[in-house]
Amino acid sequence: MDWTWQTQAADGSAVESVLANDAAFPTQGDAETWIGETWHELLDEGVAQVSLLNGASVIYGPMSLRPAAE
Repeated sequence: MDWTWQTQAADGSAVESVLANDAAFPTQGDAETWIGETWHELLDEGVAQVSLLNGASVIYGPMSLRPAAE
């Protein structure tokens, strides 16, 4: 099964993302590396949080893309 990211607004509603729309990964590690490299661009698209899916199963999330307050 493919690993994908579900993109959401802060309220949990779905957000369409050009970057994540066609992004599917063969492993969890590949998916996590991708999110680590593109989270800034996703924020620019209006994505506030993501959930990691393996097929239709949510593995974890939602996880905020916003930096933690210091």
